[in-house]
Amino acid sequence: MLAVHLVSFFFSKLQEDPTKKVDRFLHAMRLHDDRLSDISKRFLAEMKKGLSAESTAAAAVKMLPTQVRSTPDGSEKGEFLALDLGGSNFKVLRVKVREDVGIKKGGVEMEEKTYPIPNELHAGKAAELFDHVSESLKDFLHEKNISPSNKHLLAFTFSFPCEHPSLDQGLSVSWGKNYRVRGLQGKDVVQALKEAIGRTGDMDVEVLAMVNDTVATMMTCGFDDQCCEVGLIIGTGTNVCYMEELRHIDLVEGDEGRMCVNTEWGGFGDDGALDDFITEFDRDVDAASLNPGQQTFEKMVSGMYLGELVRLVVLKMAKLGLLFDGRVSDALRTKGNITTADVAAMEENRNGLKNTKDILTRLHLSPSPDDCIAVQHVSTIVSFRSSNLVAAGLAAILTRIRQNRNLRGLKITVGVDGTLYKTHPQYPKRLHKVVRRLLPDCQVRFALSESGSSKGAALVAAVAQRLTSQRRRVDEALSLFRLNQQQLQLVKSRMREGLEAGLRGKGCTVKMLPSFVYHTPDGTENGNYLALDLGGTNFRAMLVRFKRHKSQLYHKIYTIPLEIMQGTGEELFDHLAQCVCDFLDYMGLKKACLPAGFTFSFPCEQSGINKGTLVSWTKGFKATDCVGQDVVFMLRDAIKRRNEFDLDIVALVNDTVGTMMSCAYEDPQCEIGMIAGTGSNLCYMEEVKNIEKLKQGHGTAKKDKEQEENHAMKPEKSNVEADESKMCINTEWGGLGDDHCLDDIINPYDAEVDIHSVNPGKQRFEKMTGGMYLGEIVRQVLLDLTRRGLLFKGHVTEPLKTPGIFETKYLSQIESDRLALLQVRSILQRLGLRGTSGDSIIVKEVCGAVSRRAAQLCGAGMAAVVDKIREDRRLERLSITVGVDGALYKLHPHFSQVVKETVRVMAPQCDVTFLPSEEGSGKGAALIAAVVQSINNI
Repeated sequence: MLAVHLVSFFFSKLQEDPTKKVDRFLHAMRLHDDRLSDISKRFLAEMKKGLSAESTAAAAVKMLPTQVRSTPDGSEKGEFLALDLGGSNFKVLRVKVREDVGIKKGGVEMEEKTYPIPNELHAGKAAELFDHVSESLKDFLHEKNISPSNKHLLAFTFSFPCEHPSLDQGLSVSWGKNYRVRGLQGKDVVQALKEAIGRTGDMDVEVLAMVNDTVATMMTCGFDDQCCEVGLIIGTGTNVCYMEELRHIDLVEGDEGRMCVNTEWGGFGDDGALDDFITEFDRDVDAASLNPGQQTFEKMVSGMYLGELVRLVVLKMAKLGLLFDGRVSDALRTKGNITTADVAAMEENRNGLKNTKDILTRLHLSPSPDDCIAVQHVSTIVSFRSSNLVAAGLAAILTRIRQNRNLRGLKITVGVDGTLYKTHPQYPKRLHKVVRRLLPDCQVRFALSESGSSKGAALVAAVAQRLTSQRRRVDEALSLFRLNQQQLQLVKSRMREGLEAGLRGKGCTVKMLPSFVYHTPDGTENGNYLALDLGGTNFRAMLVRFKRHKSQLYHKIYTIPLEIMQGTGEELFDHLAQCVCDFLDYMGLKKACLPAGFTFSFPCEQSGINKGTLVSWTKGFKATDCVGQDVVFMLRDAIKRRNEFDLDIVALVNDTVGTMMSCAYEDPQCEIGMIAGTGSNLCYMEEVKNIEKLKQGHGTAKKDKEQEENHAMKPEKSNVEADESKMCINTEWGGLGDDHCLDDIINPYDAEVDIHSVNPGKQRFEKMTGGMYLGEIVRQVLLDLTRRGLLFKGHVTEPLKTPGIFETKYLSQIESDRLALLQVRSILQRLGLRGTSGDSIIVKEVCGAVSRRAAQLCGAGMAAVVDKIREDRRLERLSITVGVDGALYKLHPHFSQVVKETVRVMAPQCDVTFLPSEEGSGKGAALIAAVVQSINNI
């Protein structure tokens, strides 16, 4: 009975579908989506390991930075020589990128010649190999009638793992593809080539770039499709590269932009990460290879090994009696007798079975139809596993790109080259299908590299040349904003001259307006006070309560519409009165008549603490019938017209003075106030004896009864005769340069902003330092760079032509150290400016140059003030505090530090502390009102 059952069993096996038999035999090679997702996650982890400085030395996936920082943008041009060394042959080429009239726009023309590499050079000395390369290059120049004495730019495709300290350096890591050249590992391949060219002689060649063939493939496809940011080789070997965020590449300095990383993913699994996916056939292939234990992933997927994997499977099945009735030929036992080309032929749609039979017959086998079907299916499973593994690795790459850019979906192109991909009839379709199945949210396009990696190497050189030229021209533009110590010293000197001239009399660009504030607070202030603050596009109404060295503040903010800012004076002050009425109603104080301080952040000539004539509008205001008028009177008049509440406006305060007073309440050493926000200004406590204009215009303060009643800082009755040797001066330093004293640092972008401002020729210093103008300066620079083809591919959009669209807040956001370039691009896109990561880097540099200059100018101006105070007080060293307010100082990530550093360098004998105002100038106005009220009640 047992014999009968055995016969029945074997008979049934003979009748079994041959594909099912193979499926069962090779079940370990059948990878379903859950297993592919697992492999993808493992590869992601290996990528992170290779990018980290701490773990890269032990990483199986090397993740080598290439120094290629940009894919082509289509504007590249030039003529280059190219060398392509990566297999048994190497090529020399002349590549013209948009150089000839006959080439269509964006086209590339190539002439090439292939030179064999003798077998003895594959394992010879490095010098011998590169001498052969150099001599072949010289032969090519003579054959193509190219003068060797002319300067030639050369790009070098070197398809072996290298570390790249720079684009024109490559330190050899290891050999592959049957190369075992001696004396090159760890040395610079480019230097070896240069030395060989020197030995050959009579050639003037500059090596611009050396790249891996995978990188060259990405660049080739990227020239035609600018969404291409991944390069994939599936041929004799396999590899992938992609554009990684620079901030993640520990081995490269800097964190701005992207760089192509050559993953060298063939080594994936060398550390055991794929052990549970490796079959006995993989182990046999590895053991018989030239590098056992290395390139695990490559041996599972690349064209060098697929044919051998199929041979080993077929041999094992034959030995087990599952094929050819158990007969095995010597040819089948011989390594290399089934090639990857055979695998591709067996899987052809129409002639696959016929080809299979022919191949098996060539191996001296006598296959049955079922044998042919089974062997064809073996080929399918082996090649299908290859495409599945490549898809899993590629899915990891694309997932990382998507995560880096914080995208839900991704639209991207993968440039592909390699004989397996190009010649295998089913491979591309299988690969594409699995990738899209693993990443359903990504739109992945595969672009075949028609011109090979040689074109790509030339394009790397062309991109490098473009970036170098672009960098130089951008630097030239930004150099207009870079101030050296001599220029900063000039600004300090001119500011000092402006301060002195303004103290002497009228008609000066630095107004030096007396504020009639003689003292800073002493902490005894008490009671409820209103503060009204008009300083820009907003109006703020506040109630401030002082009690026992503490204060409470309640406020409401009201917008000033543009039509009010630039309408009539009556409309403006009626709007302010309406806002005050609303605030009093909101606070339940409409029937009260509280003392109020009015912060008015525009140049005023004050004749008393509550009297001030508007000198000029700034910050975009130009309400009519206001200049030359008393602004306190105009507000009182508007309140009377409304006839709903009463207000006792006891003090008119500039916002800078209010800021100083607010900070002095916290720090008694605070004797300077600075605003770095929409506008730019500074005040400080000046010696009354130096204010000649005060004597000329108003007589001495002590003898004038009206002035005495308006002295701001007499907090106690016993202090009526307090020292009045100092008075706060509102410098209005924004006017420095209106007399052309700063023309040698004012650049064409500043001039353009000035011409289109509401007050051409005025407030020149403020227009280089105030937040109202910095964004517009940036826009002018971006517009110029775009028109010159250095930004946004030369495409000038309507938003870029729109004045005011680039607000200063964008400078603070773009320059944030925590902001990735992806977020910078997002800001630009909101403005209708679509660009590359390279564009984002340039935009960030422009913002940095403009804001840094602004901060340096403020620092130089501050240095002039603190040095004047020190010298006036005859001190060897001055310790003083500056109260600061303004969004530019508070919100910009670097502005405050640059100001401090500039002051430290420009005024080395002064110890200057900067104290940000927590509650703005409103609290300071209330403090002044409190003291005035106490004086009036004496």
